[in-house]
Amino acid sequence: MNNKKLYRNTNQQMFAGVCSGLADYFGLDVTVVRLIFVLLFFLGGNGILVYLLLWILTPVQPSFIESTAQDITPKQDE
Repeated sequence: MNNKKLYRNTNQQMFAGVCSGLADYFGLDVTVVRLIFVLLFFLGGNGILVYLLLWILTPVQPSFIESTAQDITPKQDE
């Protein structure tokens, strides 16, 4: 099973990190994803709406320290 999750990448962001997060998730170059959003904008205006929805719905990528702390913390049985 694939454990990849979609996050906004704040390390390579230009505005909110949506395009760089999508590029990481799909294994594409971030420039290609940005061009797709620009084309969507000029071909009907949906690029802005899709970008804003992804900005709101996609969580920020956890930092390295947060993700390793969760992995190291032992799980308690209830």
